[in-house]
Amino acid sequence: MTGGFIPRWLIVPAGIGLLFLLVPLTALVARVQWTTLLSDVTSPAALSALGLSLGTGAVATVVCAVIGIPLALLIARSADRTAAVLRALVTVPLVLPPMVGGVALLYLFGRSGPLAGLGLPFTTPAVVLAQVFVALPFLVLAVEGALRSTGVALERTAASLGASRATILRRVTLPLAAPGIVAGVVLCFARAIGEFGATALFAGNRPGVTQTMPLAIYTAFNGAGVSQGTAVALALLLLVTAIAVLLLVRGWRPGVGR
Repeated sequence: MTGGFIPRWLIVPAGIGLLFLLVPLTALVARVQWTTLLSDVTSPAALSALGLSLGTGAVATVVCAVIGIPLALLIARSADRTAAVLRALVTVPLVLPPMVGGVALLYLFGRSGPLAGLGLPFTTPAVVLAQVFVALPFLVLAVEGALRSTGVALERTAASLGASRATILRRVTLPLAAPGIVAGVVLCFARAIGEFGATALFAGNRPGVTQTMPLAIYTAFNGAGVSQGTAVALALLLLVTAIAVLLLVRGWRPGVGR
């Protein structure tokens, strides 16, 4: 047990809050047609949406890691005021409705946008860009927090011993921040495969091209695309993925199990 003390009456609203989160998920699980679950998730439409989600999510995660880890390093090692401004900018996509992100990407890459010549809207790469836009903050903030918690004492020691900046980064900074990097990558991937709003506006909903799992689920419940049984099965698959992600992140979080 932890050593904290709270009034017992707080258990009631806390329990209501927990039920508010769990009961809808229980209702979802109750609607799963277990006898057809395997066939539902292996139907051509479901496999297409699943494969597209996993593929684009993986690519988006790699892109986020390539640009997000350096950004996290920059924030973590900047002066307090600079870091606060950079952190606020990174956090903006978290507080914006995803639809706004889709509109912004469409105005940037659409027909009248400055980058219209790239022809990205309503293509598979547009899915990746939308996923990167909404998922990047999760990775950056997780890695930046890990880097700040490790401090710079060991980096200074390594520098005093003659290690180059690249060697310090490779042998000291990144290994110490590894748990945060793994957590950030996993959270980033989970957010990417669950992205809906920005993808719908910027990439569209073309089966086999831009229709990811969230879009397939939405389409099914509006009377088109995959069946509702398949949609429920895909929703369950996303739920299981989210739980697995949370367990994985907990396993890599510093101090767990101490």
